Amino acid sequence: MINFAKPNNYIHVQRLMEVSQNILVLDDEKGFREEIGEFLKEEGYHVHTAGLPSEALQIIRNNDIDIAVFDIRMPEMDGLTFLNQIKQEYREIEIIMMTGYGDMGSVITAMRYGAVDFLKKPFKLTEIKGTINRVSKYRSIKSKINKEGSPNNGIIDDKLHMVGDGPAFTRILDLVTKVSKSGDATVLLTGETGTGKEMMAKTIHLLSNRKDNKFVTVNCSTIPAELFENEFFGHKQGSYTDAKQDQKGLFEAADKGTLFLDEIGDMKYEMQAKLLRVIEDKKVSRLGDHDDKEVDVRIVAATNHNLKEMVENKQFRIDLFHRLNIFSVEIPPLRERKEDIPLLFNYFVKYFSEKYNQKIIKVENSVITKLMNYNFPGNIRELKNIVERAVIMCDGDILNESNFDLLEYLTFPSEIKIVENNEVLDLVSVEKDNIMKALSLTKNNKTQASKLLNISRQALDRKIKKFGLNITG
Repeated sequence: MINFAKPNNYIHVQRLMEVSQNILVLDDEKGFREEIGEFLKEEGYHVHTAGLPSEALQIIRNNDIDIAVFDIRMPEMDGLTFLNQIKQEYREIEIIMMTGYGDMGSVITAMRYGAVDFLKKPFKLTEIKGTINRVSKYRSIKSKINKEGSPNNGIIDDKLHMVGDGPAFTRILDLVTKVSKSGDATVLLTGETGTGKEMMAKTIHLLSNRKDNKFVTVNCSTIPAELFENEFFGHKQGSYTDAKQDQKGLFEAADKGTLFLDEIGDMKYEMQAKLLRVIEDKKVSRLGDHDDKEVDVRIVAATNHNLKEMVENKQFRIDLFHRLNIFSVEIPPLRERKEDIPLLFNYFVKYFSEKYNQKIIKVENSVITKLMNYNFPGNIRELKNIVERAVIMCDGDILNESNFDLLEYLTFPSEIKIVENNEVLDLVSVEKDNIMKALSLTKNNKTQASKLLNISRQALDRKIKKFGLNITG
């Protein structure tokens, strides 16, 4: 077994690991990708090159690719779309993004979507080697953890560990504690992506009288209409060709416990009536079975969509909305509870240090200062990912700004004012102007405007209200 605590052994093992890496280089400039490919082959890597995303996907399907390197801007599809496609089908592949000077915003988005590192064009060949070395280290540590586990593996995902002490967090925790005491009332959790809705749902479960029974999670956006009844209600043996034995659905699996319906706003409209019927009747009937079975399940649902607006647009059933919205909790974005950032940061540093066997004893103050000045559109999940990457990449026992290389591009001080030609420009005015511009470009289509601004629809609604903008259409 590799001992990562011994530098001499680690360097040797890392080199052996590096030469076995399968690298995919995707770029539409033939000379550029061939130069990179030849260099990496000389360094001992197995290299595949492609000029188009479609060619790259074919290579991925036919080979075990470890690391993929590609640009933000490509023919056929952009880099973010390609990144999402790879991460959906091949989660084990690590992604390194290449970008020109003006594309750092896209790179930051790519890091939130799962890219692990980036290269700024133009770069030296030795730079790509160094980047691949870092990513190889990341892969090796992840592989070791996956095989052996870690002392605290699961703390964040499987146990109740809420972090925060600011007024916004305290208010939400108070609400969650109160609703937990009612074991039957349905709860609707709303908030931007990454704010911790699933953790809140688990908290409701663990503080309730159902805590000794199962907490079952389902992502509603991933269930196709044709499999809805099978997944939620189960099936009886012989009900269809592949039904080799009886199988419980999600409602039966969560009996006496809690069923967490994540991304409820993405559930297909035609499936919502069937869900409503079971929630109201508290009975399910498996496919191929005419008998109803009573189920005792508490429903907690979550969404980052504005369900009221979806109801108005006939995209979400009003009766299901009212059934779910008996008790509603809106979880604020991290930028509205910045006083919790140091606590969350320290928690994640401690957690990942123990998980990856890193001996972090100190963090430079400038790191916290810069994080406090960042708005975190990806919320707690983004902070968690930033810290995890920094801990893995740290070679010593002190975390400094060099371990957080994205901070240079992430920092947006909230109180900076620029004076030019005797005109004061503050970021509040800039933010308002950008919102108005995005709304104008989209003819007041809030969904499209929120995508342009890289914020959630709910966040846009709050900002429109904050700035007192009169939006019609």
